Amino acid sequence: MSTATESRASRTIREAMETGRPLVYIRSSEEQRVARVLAEVGQRSGDVPVWTWSLTEGLRSADGAVAGTDDPRKALDFIVAHDGAAIFHLQDFHEPLRESSEIRRRLRDVYAAALDRKKFVAISSPVREVPEEIERNLLFIELRPPDLVELIEFLREETRGLGAASEQDYHQMARALQGLTLDESRYAVRRAVASGHPLGPQSVPALLEEKKLLVNRTGVIEFISDGTHLSEVGGLEGLKRWLLERRKLFQMRDDLDSEIVPKGLLMMGIPGCGKSLCVKAIANAFELPLYRIDMSEIFSGRRGKAEGVFVEACRMMEDMAPAVLWFDEIEMGLTSTEAGGEQGRIFAFFLTWMQEKTRGLFVAATANRIDLLPAEMIRKGRFDEVFFVDLPVASEQVEIFRIHLVRRGVDVSGFNLEQLTQFTIGWTGAEIEQCVVSAITRARLEDREITEHDLITIAAKSVPLSRTMKEQISHIRNWAFDRAMRATPATR
Repeated sequence: MSTATESRASRTIREAMETGRPLVYIRSSEEQRVARVLAEVGQRSGDVPVWTWSLTEGLRSADGAVAGTDDPRKALDFIVAHDGAAIFHLQDFHEPLRESSEIRRRLRDVYAAALDRKKFVAISSPVREVPEEIERNLLFIELRPPDLVELIEFLREETRGLGAASEQDYHQMARALQGLTLDESRYAVRRAVASGHPLGPQSVPALLEEKKLLVNRTGVIEFISDGTHLSEVGGLEGLKRWLLERRKLFQMRDDLDSEIVPKGLLMMGIPGCGKSLCVKAIANAFELPLYRIDMSEIFSGRRGKAEGVFVEACRMMEDMAPAVLWFDEIEMGLTSTEAGGEQGRIFAFFLTWMQEKTRGLFVAATANRIDLLPAEMIRKGRFDEVFFVDLPVASEQVEIFRIHLVRRGVDVSGFNLEQLTQFTIGWTGAEIEQCVVSAITRARLEDREITEHDLITIAAKSVPLSRTMKEQISHIRNWAFDRAMRATPATR
């Protein structure tokens, strides 16, 4: 078998076996997948037989041979006495290890008996319970979700007889399933088949829908399915140009040095000026799924200690790459740099992770309270660029009016949108949208079409955020003046 088509899981375990390590502890809830990977390792290592033990089924080999015993001590005795190369898979063996000092002692005997004798023992369990007595004798492996190689092979098996799919189709479907277990992937494939669409690009939406349900159950990661095209973002031409340039580099990421591959961007600025909309447009432009990490839920304590939940969420997202990862209002969760506190440790992990994360993950972070962000966060090397999203200028306001009117089915050919900007000085994009919504609502209540006068009437009575919070917005602008690149080009 070619190592070029070997999965990450198989390679990790095979390399541990080939270095002569007789004991490994594999933490995974996918027991059947562990058995499948060990069978592949045995085949790649010269058809080494695999024996499996469980408390309910006893010890038996893949070819049907039965050693019979469900007693963990006798199973270890069998391994010590066994002649010849073999792989022994001990399922949920953490229970006997925890409860019996005799079993812990006998496992150390197994270590000595298997060392350099081509006997390999793999303990699999969904939890990590490694007794101190044997901790230095075994290698601990955290089995991450299946990679593309493993998923493509799984798809071939699962869809056999359902219609031929090309290699490109398998690759596209596997990309959609990344981050899921094989069992979860199986349910997603069955949802796609049940939808009636042929296997391939047409079945990807069904796969992603199942993935959305599974990902959202974590409570801290949300799958965002409503994409936005860059053309639906009014203005911000400097940001759009930067994104289109980086999109090309990101799509070439496998052929470029890691330092050139885009890592992500940080958008800071005034609330209501389109930062969240831009994040959705990034995912659409990069043709990638979008996930949002809920920092308030991480720090709520409902999911466990914030530090562990945050680290696990980031690692889970790496398994789902390629993707766009959105940290909304990042300043609310990553502001403290006190080394001894939990927030300080989370912040330190995030800085390191941003530089070392997989190249298939593009991080888009947004912030309103930019003055709360530590200097370490915004320096070059963490994010590729830091953009400041200011209040839209007059030409951008016209474009935003046009986008929201056209989206709601209004013919704007008879509107003088430039005239409207006299009444919307200092308005945010969100305020313009609400002006359009209010004007359309008034027209519908009166059972007529919206007119330019409706927009002017609503605008004349509205007080923008830039007036009610003048001091705070001035502070934001002054802070960002020499610290960030403007999303709107300086030329007016």
